[in-house]
Amino acid sequence: MTLHKEGSATITISTLLFLMLSVVLYYLLFYSYPVIFWILETALLIVYGLIISFFRIPNRNYTVDAHAVTAPCDGKVVVIEEVQPDEYFNDRRIQVSIFMSPLNVHVNRNPVDGEIVYNQYHKGKYLVAWHPKSSTENERHSNVYRHSSGREVLTKQIAGALAKRIVNYNKVGDRVKQNDEMGFIKFGSRVDLLLPLDARINVKIGDIAVGGVTVIAQW
Repeated sequence: MTLHKEGSATITISTLLFLMLSVVLYYLLFYSYPVIFWILETALLIVYGLIISFFRIPNRNYTVDAHAVTAPCDGKVVVIEEVQPDEYFNDRRIQVSIFMSPLNVHVNRNPVDGEIVYNQYHKGKYLVAWHPKSSTENERHSNVYRHSSGREVLTKQIAGALAKRIVNYNKVGDRVKQNDEMGFIKFGSRVDLLLPLDARINVKIGDIAVGGVTVIAQW
């Protein structure tokens, strides 16, 4: 397991704060109130460990399949429905939404091989990620991938109540590989996939998706 580059500043600051607070607690409490010291020190360790784990990149065997759409992120499938998209597409699409909790791996990955034909950042609100309007009203970053088959897939990285920074590495004209990094969302949110109506959906609501491994759909 490695740590993601997006965590460098956060981890450095967290390490310094953890060490400083530990030293202060030691001098203030260790000799007079050792039990309270260890309770607070344990709490600090747990928080520090959660911050470190948030930026983890686990070792995985990714699914590589030209006929498959892989999960763009880790998380729980919370929406599968036919929708009328609010951008790029004029035809109806199947939306699959994956909710990421703060405990999930937060690297976002390209669901297919293809050319990036659309890349757009949208300012917006910070509704909780499971809110029905978060797909259209929250801060988000959208990509459209044009697969070699001619099919197009749209992804939306969507901010939530805790997620305050969306990072996207793709640019229009890029030719990207399935499961390479698309970006990163800090501290919990969701990613939507908008798929052609003829895509065969392989997951159901409540399933746990593993980014780059789980096959969301096939064509």
